Amino acid sequence: MKVSVLFFGATADAVGGREVEIDLADGSNADDAFAEIISAYPNLKQHKLLFAVNQEYADSNKIICNGDELAVFTAVSGG
Repeated sequence: MKVSVLFFGATADAVGGREVEIDLADGSNADDAFAEIISAYPNLKQHKLLFAVNQEYADSNKIICNGDELAVFTAVSGG
């Protein structure tokens, strides 16, 4: 299945772009998808990452569906 992955901030710099499309096996969950993304872009390991599925934070067990949108961004703290 095809899934869009959007990168924001420092993650876009680390991968050299803002959007890619990846193929995942049917029944993949968020943890599987994010492992695939990290494998494809090992520079992301240097960042503390947050992930969202269809604009909502997702736990690692969330099932990913064909056409879903994943977002990858760095954790930001403020005060």
